[in-house]
Amino acid sequence: MKPPGEAGERVVAFACEGDTLVGILHDAPASRGVIIVVGGPQYRVGSHRQFVLLARHLARQGIPVLRFDYRGMGDSNGEFRGFEHVSADIGAAVAAFRAACPAVREVVLWGLCDGASAAAFFAAAHPGAVAGLIAANPWVRTEQGLARSYVRNYYGQRLFQASFWRKLLRGEMHLGKTLRGFLADVAKARDGSGTKQPAALPERMRRAFEAFRGPVLLILSGKDLTAGEFIACADQQSWQPILARSGTRRLDLPEADHTFSRRRWQDEVSAACAEWLKSW
Repeated sequence: MKPPGEAGERVVAFACEGDTLVGILHDAPASRGVIIVVGGPQYRVGSHRQFVLLARHLARQGIPVLRFDYRGMGDSNGEFRGFEHVSADIGAAVAAFRAACPAVREVVLWGLCDGASAAAFFAAAHPGAVAGLIAANPWVRTEQGLARSYVRNYYGQRLFQASFWRKLLRGEMHLGKTLRGFLADVAKARDGSGTKQPAALPERMRRAFEAFRGPVLLILSGKDLTAGEFIACADQQSWQPILARSGTRRLDLPEADHTFSRRRWQDEVSAACAEWLKSW
């Protein structure tokens, strides 16, 4: 089949519990390869083609990459099950990647948002199948965690924005409504008022990172509420032994947004990933 983009790219199709998944393989000679686990839900290209750009950068560095669609997304058939129920999809992708690239001996999962969370759950449950984990802005969303992130990041940043004060002085802002929203978020952040279900996801994520003993690269954006929620969790004492491991590295991009939408942020992430993948 004709390559869909650059030389060395080809379509791969593989089975997953009776359905057919579709991905793009970026061939390269290294024995350590990367599978991109998308977040979203979205398909294998990513916002502003971020997964395409990442995969091509890594392939030019000699690192093979597979980016694929979950069941029910993009060109894959079947029913989409949500990020907590895609273990079979990831497992099928790992098997297909190894079959298509026999030289690959170690598989690293690269995930964004709830793709990072799905990758962490899979890596913890299948340590023999995964050698390393790259988690970009992992998803640990709870109502209380979101409120904390708003209070810690959004409201604090707004106070230093000239546009906020211009709107306030011009009477263009509903101050009472804004204040009520702020106080409600403070209440939720402090005691979880209004939370309809237990905040189980952050703890399950902590256990997944604790269980996975391979190298980990955390990539965290400074202008992203999702990253802010994860940072708030990671600041807790129970996370410190995990983050202090010699195999764990953290990359902070203070000005970046959730999907690294500017090319300089994308290039920084791609370069950091390539360097990290070659460092162990």
